[in-house]
Amino acid sequence: MSTNSVHTNTSAAVALQNLTRTNQRMDEVQGRISTGLKVQGAKDNASIWAIAQSQRADLGALNAVKQSLARATSLADVALAAGESISDLLNQLKEKVVAAQDVSLSTQSRELLNDDFQAVLRAIESAVENAEFDGGNLLNGSLTNGIAFLANADATSFITLASKDLSLSGAIISLSTADTLATVTGASQALSRLNASITSLNSALGEMGAQAKQIAAHTNFVAKLTDTLEAGIGNLVDADLAKESARLQALQVQQQLGVQSLSIANQAPQIILSLFQG
Repeated sequence: MSTNSVHTNTSAAVALQNLTRTNQRMDEVQGRISTGLKVQGAKDNASIWAIAQSQRADLGALNAVKQSLARATSLADVALAAGESISDLLNQLKEKVVAAQDVSLSTQSRELLNDDFQAVLRAIESAVENAEFDGGNLLNGSLTNGIAFLANADATSFITLASKDLSLSGAIISLSTADTLATVTGASQALSRLNASITSLNSALGEMGAQAKQIAAHTNFVAKLTDTLEAGIGNLVDADLAKESARLQALQVQQQLGVQSLSIANQAPQIILSLFQG
């Protein structure tokens, strides 16, 4: 049995509670739509939010790994480009040194050949010294242990890009500016060192190319892993905007009905006035 009272309006109280809940649900849906997230903070879902935050930390670490590998790729590309140029220069020397074996050459011709020979050697020195990226040079002997680059998000694994000293008079290129084509004997000695240098350089460039290929493969793996983590985080926290749009429309109708219901409930005490009319 209901009681007519001007102090207590139970219907209005119930209508207000329902309208408040509807408004709260609308705020939640609007938050999901505006952010695109169904889990925006720890209070939405503590466990899912914590998992997502952990994955975001790993994602940030992997971005650092990608940056490190990008630097490794650039450094390897510069070193390989310089090394291949040096290989071409050695091939040019081969023609000049073999030509200098000709005992019938005039003194002037031999001097010209020697001048060209020395100019190419200086070009090799220049290529070695300019094979630098971000302060690192893998070809001038300054980095005896190579450079280690990040390979995982925990910074416990590294990929090392080995250095190759392509300086003149070194273990790989044994030719030096002291070599000369001024005599047949000097040309013969230079040819022996040149042949050894070409063989050693080709082997060194092959090793560097293999390392560059390893870095490229690992970079591709890290990129795929990053994409997978991003998709995983999305699966955990991203809102289904199609569903949220449908919920919002339904809640808007409920809100309008709730306002009308509250208005009707608030008019109920007016009935009491009719009881006192004469």
